[in-house]
Amino acid sequence: MYHSIKIHETLSGMVFITVVRPISTVDSWWVHMQGRPLNCKTGTKSRFYGLDGEQCGVEQLALQYYAGEGGGWLGVHTESGIWLTIFGLLMWDIIFSDVPNVFRTKFQTAPLDMETDNFYEARKSLIEPFLKNIQDGMAEEILIASWESHLGTACRGISWDKQSLSELRAIVACVGGPCLASVCRHLAQDYRNWSSGMPDLLLWRFHGEYSGEAKLVEVKGPRDRLSEQQRAWLLFLMDSGFNAEVCRVSPAPASV
Repeated sequence: MYHSIKIHETLSGMVFITVVRPISTVDSWWVHMQGRPLNCKTGTKSRFYGLDGEQCGVEQLALQYYAGEGGGWLGVHTESGIWLTIFGLLMWDIIFSDVPNVFRTKFQTAPLDMETDNFYEARKSLIEPFLKNIQDGMAEEILIASWESHLGTACRGISWDKQSLSELRAIVACVGGPCLASVCRHLAQDYRNWSSGMPDLLLWRFHGEYSGEAKLVEVKGPRDRLSEQQRAWLLFLMDSGFNAEVCRVSPAPASV
């Protein structure tokens, strides 16, 4: 049984249907969007007309919706990329801490055990107090100090040119300490397997000057399915307190 169904149409003819289901799985919150298709043929990447009339993919269409009638969200289509940047910046001192035999040359951008179980186990006494500081609200301060000290220095996962410091600060502030600490711990424990598969969109918005919220959205076209990795991430994120959902974009029915 559905808790609620909301249907509304934009001035450009886009129809959006939000369905909320009262169950505790990744199916518990789906947003169904219907847009004007440009190309939805089997074997090709789905293309739609955006709210601005320009051609776009399903992720860009979803960003346009969330920025407007979907709630005034700011956002980026990034998948795991922005999270690896945030992890690298917040955990810089941990990544480059003095652990024996993990740095053999000055050209390494990460320790040799970064993608093994040993990364977390060998640094647990450093990682857990550090994550407590992040959880308690020090993430933005740590982020700024790391950015200003290491800007341009190669580190695995960090893309210096994708987001500005001000954008990253806003994201960290809106995501909040407990959720950031959960993601950082997850990546520290198993970077190899969890450094991919995160939801397509990271959205954020402020409520006044000092408070905000974030949302993660996996976007699927008419024929797309969730992979097991994506499903695992969504379940983890929901369990960690994130606002996460799946957005299905489908062609609107042809008008008669």
